[in-house]
Amino acid sequence: MTRFAAALPLLLLAACNGQPDDLPGGEDPRPYAGIAESDRLRFTGTEPFWGGEVRGTTLRFSTAEEPEGRSITVTRFAGRGGASWSGELAGAPFTLLASEGACSDGMSDRSYPFTVTVQNGEQLLSGCGWTDARPFTGSEAP
Repeated sequence: MTRFAAALPLLLLAACNGQPDDLPGGEDPRPYAGIAESDRLRFTGTEPFWGGEVRGTTLRFSTAEEPEGRSITVTRFAGRGGASWSGELAGAPFTLLASEGACSDGMSDRSYPFTVTVQNGEQLLSGCGWTDARPFTGSEAP
């Protein structure tokens, strides 16, 4: 039994048939570095309007109903193709995922460097994001 337990990780690895090109980040096995831990990621979405920012372990999320937003404590994870932040908002699980990809908010002439997805309880939202190091292009005041 001990031999089987020791061999199990090798069997699982051998069972993976995915090619490196199929994985987010391609062949690069390092965690995503497009948004540094010290960066402030700002994000926005429409229909319904929402937005906020995350820096370190603090994320502020705002909506049309709560324009000042709520701040929550989050944990960051850098995967192969992006970064995510997870916590709890109003008693429900909250996760924000940011990944590389040109993004438009559909309401302005801005182009953003990151696509953003938010899972807030049962609600799924799609939007765009930017950092100071990787700003949006287009009008400052849409």
